[in-house]
Amino acid sequence: MRHCTIYPGLPRGETVLDLTGKVALVSGAGSTGPGWGNGKAMAVLFARQGAKVFGTDIKPEAAAITRQIIAKEGGTFEAYRADMMVAGDVRSAIDACVERFGRFDILVNNVGGSAPGDVVSMSEEMWDAQIDLNLKSAFLACKYTLPIMEKQGSGVILNIASIAGLRHHIAGRTYVAYSAAKSGMIALSKATAMAYVKKGIRSNTLVVGTMHTPLVEARVVHQIAGGDVEALVAKRNASIPMGHMGDAWDVANAALFLVSDEARYITGTELIVDGGISAARP
Repeated sequence: MRHCTIYPGLPRGETVLDLTGKVALVSGAGSTGPGWGNGKAMAVLFARQGAKVFGTDIKPEAAAITRQIIAKEGGTFEAYRADMMVAGDVRSAIDACVERFGRFDILVNNVGGSAPGDVVSMSEEMWDAQIDLNLKSAFLACKYTLPIMEKQGSGVILNIASIAGLRHHIAGRTYVAYSAAKSGMIALSKATAMAYVKKGIRSNTLVVGTMHTPLVEARVVHQIAGGDVEALVAKRNASIPMGHMGDAWDVANAALFLVSDEARYITGTELIVDGGISAARP
């Protein structure tokens, strides 16, 4: 089931944000808990727009739910268990995607997660884990994807970052490794864009703000709110100029634009999806 519209400026029969014939790999394509995580929503939306989606997740049961949704809607989704911090897993996943679908058009690096702490309080082990999860995972995926895209002469990379990479003190807390990694993600996108701009490959970053996804209930509420979901949601809503958090579909809709041919002249930049937080803070 495709949700697209005819745009008057296009030749008759062409559709807006159409991904028909494209193959997209979305990492973290499952969801931490019931509901819609960013990767799950992106995978489903891409499939609705005609893409063949290859979704990786460290939890096969999470990716299986995404597969069931897409299959029920008549789309194409292949689930693959992979730890995107492990080079062998990443390379195997990309090879499996190409073997299954014959090409590789879109890479979405969506794996990530935050842990609070400053440079003194954070352990070296946690620092390494945060950098690996939030930055090395994208480096590895790009490393094994780019030669395929270069051979094709086309491709799109979309890295999912966070406003923590732009604003380094959030709600009175410091996330030193997460902020460093997400700042690095933006730099990785820009450097990759310039390295491959003459080769038909685009690279951009989606900078995501405070979202209400299953991750809030599964992890964040226990980190900073002592398990009080309602109090945390109210506090997060009040901190946003629009007055409420976004959700996974806000992320997915922005991602769809950036990976589509309508964004063909956009590379090496960032799109911020945060309800006005970045504009309101110095």
